[in-house]
Amino acid sequence: MFAEDTNTRAWQIYGQRQLDRAYSPPIPDRLSWTPWDGLGPGAEVLGDVTGRRVLDIGSGAGHHAVHLAQAHGARVTGIELSPTQHERAVSAHSDVDGVEFLQADVTEYLAKAEPFDAAYAIGTLAFVDPHRSLPALRDGLRPGAPLILSLLHTDLHGLGPSTEVAPREQMILLSDDPPLPTQMWVLAPQLWEDLLTEYGFRVEAINLFPHPGQGTSVVQQLLRARRLSHRSARVASRPRSTRAPAAHAAVGVGAILLSEQGILLGRHQRGTLELPGGSVEGDGESFEDAVVRELAEETGLVARTSDVELLGTLVDHVDGVLRVTVGARVHSWQGQPVTQPAESVGEWAWYPLDQLPDGLFVCSAQILTAWRPDLPIDHPPAHFTAFAQAP
Repeated sequence: MFAEDTNTRAWQIYGQRQLDRAYSPPIPDRLSWTPWDGLGPGAEVLGDVTGRRVLDIGSGAGHHAVHLAQAHGARVTGIELSPTQHERAVSAHSDVDGVEFLQADVTEYLAKAEPFDAAYAIGTLAFVDPHRSLPALRDGLRPGAPLILSLLHTDLHGLGPSTEVAPREQMILLSDDPPLPTQMWVLAPQLWEDLLTEYGFRVEAINLFPHPGQGTSVVQQLLRARRLSHRSARVASRPRSTRAPAAHAAVGVGAILLSEQGILLGRHQRGTLELPGGSVEGDGESFEDAVVRELAEETGLVARTSDVELLGTLVDHVDGVLRVTVGARVHSWQGQPVTQPAESVGEWAWYPLDQLPDGLFVCSAQILTAWRPDLPIDHPPAHFTAFAQAP
């Protein structure tokens, strides 16, 4: 609970600063899931909420809850842990029909509340441990109820999401005031999907929304999920023994990005030129997730797992270690490739297919020739197995 205690203090200070300024945000004309007006869907992703009980998680100053009540006829409960944020909402909107504001911990409140017809959180659920919030939301929503979450994906410094369920420091910024450190669960979309699935939700859509301005790295993600009517019985499994298997293989990915200028290649510190890629991490990271993560970490480019087409596996041996490399095509991305601090590969550039340079990294050469066997690239042999394409 240390991380959440840090967040509670930060939001109490933030709310007091806004109270001292007597600032209350205007009621929006349209529900926005990102900090940028007009980008992405509106309240329609919640479905028809007329007369329905809707939970606003981390309701802050209350302006989103008021919009849903006044413009869409919802009966909204705004739940807010910070007493100063709660005070802002009550002082500005206590007389609005169809809205109630409560100061409480959302998980404790849901344990006793009548289940809701829908719930949403705009930038707020990342401040609560998902292993605490998601089971509470499952129990606090009716079967079939939508849960819409707007969450940070990539911050102002270009730091992308984590593939581990652990908080990290992020700052709350308010002009003319010192930044407030918080602890946020900034997680990869696939990890959010895995967590939601684990706790009884079906994820229906995940969208990434990059900042509309030039030269800004911030990306917001929007997850649309629905509470399942029941949890399926699951068949148990167990390991053969408590001893870990002996490590004997290395598994990695390599990504082909083809633009009008050619193939994207970067130079490793050891001199080879190679495709974006790297090792698949633990905790159940998929090949698609690994491609998206490595692309962001090495080049700063943002892609979605739906933009990734897996080509197949390449298998060879290096000093007695089995090496498995999964080649992939990335069909769409956001941004421009830039050398990233602390990465071993940089100097990204586009190379025409008929002018590929010498000195390609072996794995990259193998992936390129598996994709295009006509390319005149020499490399040690590897066994390639193509993935079957969906009909």
